[in-house]
Amino acid sequence: MEIDLLRNYPKTKRNTQARSEEKTPEVRAIARQFGAEFFDGDRQFGYGGFSYNARFWQPVIPDLRAQYGLSAESAVLDVGCAKGFFLYDLEQIIPGITGKGIDISEYAIANAKPEVAANMQVGCATNLPFDDDSFDLVMSVNTVHNLEREECGKALQEIMRVSRGNAFITVDAYRNAEEEARMYEWNLTAKTIMHVDEWKAFFNEVGYTGDYFWFIP
Repeated sequence: MEIDLLRNYPKTKRNTQARSEEKTPEVRAIARQFGAEFFDGDRQFGYGGFSYNARFWQPVIPDLRAQYGLSAESAVLDVGCAKGFFLYDLEQIIPGITGKGIDISEYAIANAKPEVAANMQVGCATNLPFDDDSFDLVMSVNTVHNLEREECGKALQEIMRVSRGNAFITVDAYRNAEEEARMYEWNLTAKTIMHVDEWKAFFNEVGYTGDYFWFIP
């Protein structure tokens, strides 16, 4: 189902044209290493400093709790967990919940928020190191689109495999020519970007039956 569960995540006005002018093949290559430069280096390579702030995820988690009936007995997986800020806020708002995280970035895991670092590991979305039906909810925000189309499909299948049915993802997408132009101006790391209707067809093709929404700058 298409549902905006990040509606309470703070929005930032983005200068897509300026970003486009900075993006050389070299800059993209550095960003796609998802290392120190991407998270905490110069802004042209990614975040320009990736540090914890409660204002981002804390307003979102009540919507997730309501949508999926999360409680202290629930288990949640964050695919593309970065430094674990979502997992930390999840545990703050729903004490006792089991939160796990996986990320391709060795740098992010090595620099994870200490309170949740023990529940995070390096790994790829195409081969999740968990048993079938392990989680009440699998989250993946702005992550699977960083893979080529075939690998993206595998990641979506893996998300459904380890989930007990509930999943929520966001992916780079567009609904018209103007949004498509802005998307390609802004995009730094995504390798699979499609029209929203193409994404929906792709979900059907690979068997992704979870919820989804779009990142459109």
